[in-house]
Amino acid sequence: MPTFYEFFAGGGMARSGLGAEWKCLFSNDIDEKKAASYISNWGKDHLAIEDIAKISSTVLPDIADLVWASFPCQDLSLAGAGAGLNGKRSGTFWPFWEIIKSLCSEGRAPKLIALENVCGALTSHGGKDFAAICEALSAQGYRFGAVVIDAACFVPQSRPRLFIIGVHSSTEIPDNLVRADPQPPFHTSNLIEATKRLNRAATASPVWWDLPLIPKRNSILSELIEDEPVGVKWHSQEETKRLLDMMSQVNAEKVLKAQSLKKRVVGSIYKRTRIDEYKKRVQRAEVRFDDIAGCLRTPTGGSSRQIIIIVNGNTIRTRLLAPREAARLMGLSEDYKLPPKYNDAYHLIGDGVAVPVVRYLAKSVFEPILKSNTRRRQKAA
Repeated sequence: MPTFYEFFAGGGMARSGLGAEWKCLFSNDIDEKKAASYISNWGKDHLAIEDIAKISSTVLPDIADLVWASFPCQDLSLAGAGAGLNGKRSGTFWPFWEIIKSLCSEGRAPKLIALENVCGALTSHGGKDFAAICEALSAQGYRFGAVVIDAACFVPQSRPRLFIIGVHSSTEIPDNLVRADPQPPFHTSNLIEATKRLNRAATASPVWWDLPLIPKRNSILSELIEDEPVGVKWHSQEETKRLLDMMSQVNAEKVLKAQSLKKRVVGSIYKRTRIDEYKKRVQRAEVRFDDIAGCLRTPTGGSSRQIIIIVNGNTIRTRLLAPREAARLMGLSEDYKLPPKYNDAYHLIGDGVAVPVVRYLAKSVFEPILKSNTRRRQKAA
C-alpha cells in the first residue's frame, strides 16, 4: 500500500482523491476549524494541528512514497496583492520545504512530491516564484514537470489549477509517462513560457508529463442543484430584483434568453467590481448559464460567494450556493461530513483541491511510477 504525507491538508480532499488504497502517515493544517472537519471524516491519529514552521521532520514517521502539499494560494493569486512566495500566506511554502530538505538529509527523501496551487503561480513576479519552486525541487534531487488541469473536466466547476510533480533521483520515471513536447490542454501557453524561462544552470531539465485524455464529463450544474436545499434560504423577490438590476445589458439578455426556453434553467452569479462607461467602479452581477459553476472561493478577502439562479419561464429565484452543492462541485462524496456553519463549510470547500483531479493524477502518474519501481526492485532482488 503506497503511503503519503498531506500538508496544508484542510478537510483532507487530497486524501479523499488518493483513496482507500493509500495510507496516510502524517497530515497537517494550522486552521482548527478545518482540522475539525478533517477529524470528523478521517480521525485524528495522524493529524498535527500546528503552524508548519513549528513542525520538525522528526515527528514524521517512516518514509512516505508521496508528499502532497496544497500550500496557500492567496499571495500568488491574480486577485491577491502580488506578494508571491514572499507573502505571509503563500510564503509558508518555505518552512514546508525545510521539512523536505531535512527528510532528504536524513535519507528519507519522499519518492514523489506533488504541489498544487493557482495558475497565477506561473506568472507571479514575472515567473520568478515558479522558478524558485522548481529550483528548490532540483536542488534536492527531484526531476519535475508541471501540468494545468481544470476541475471542469471532471465536475461542473471552472477551476484550473497548477500541479507540479517532482520525482526523486532514486526513483525511475517510466518512459511512457514522459513526452518530448508539451501537450495541450495540460501544458498551457503560460506554463510553456514559464518553463522556458527556467535557469538551466539551477534546475534539472523539466519533463513534459504524458497524461491520458480525460473522458467527457458526465455531470452538469443543474443536476447538482436542489430546489429545496439545506443550509440556505431563497432570496426574497426584492433581493432577486436587486441582483437583476445589477446586471449589465449583456447579462440581462442572458436571463431573458433563459426565460424564453420555458423550462428550468440553472445558472450561477458572481458579484464583481467593474469600470462603467463613466470610468467609475460599480458592482455588477455576472451570470452564466453554461451548466458550469464559477470557481469556488473562500468568503474572505472581499471575494463574493457564488449565487444560484433558477429561471423557469417568468419565475426567477436566487439564493446562495448550498454547502452540500459546493461539496458536489469539488467531487466530494455525499457522506463527507461538512461543518454545520455555512461560512465554515464554504471556506473549507473553497480552499480545497478537486477530489477527482487528485484521483486522476494518482492513477495516471503516481501509481504507475511506484508500481514500476516496485517491479524493478523485485527483479533486482
